[in-house]
Amino acid sequence: MNPVFALMRHKETVDCTVEINNTFEALGAHLRFDNGIVVHPGDEVLVHGAPVQIPYGSSQNFRRKATITRAGFLERAWIRATGDLDMMELCEFSFTERALS
Repeated sequence: MNPVFALMRHKETVDCTVEINNTFEALGAHLRFDNGIVVHPGDEVLVHGAPVQIPYGSSQNFRRKATITRAGFLERAWIRATGDLDMMELCEFSFTERALS
């Protein structure tokens, strides 16, 4: 993180629910803020509490606290302007003259 951007950040602590699915139909984790708070580009979220593991075939919800570190105006604008460039680094393109079989 750029030190200039760090000066413009602020933190807030909120209640949240972590929903974890470990089933044949779904594998994933979702975080829902209890009061409908929205996270914007450049914001960071840290969920507090011990790591959890759930057995295969089950889904569970956990109540936690989360700290949201809000990006300042300049950082948010920078993320929006350069975010697409960072995304392109994740993509790998390959072109070939022959047909794939």
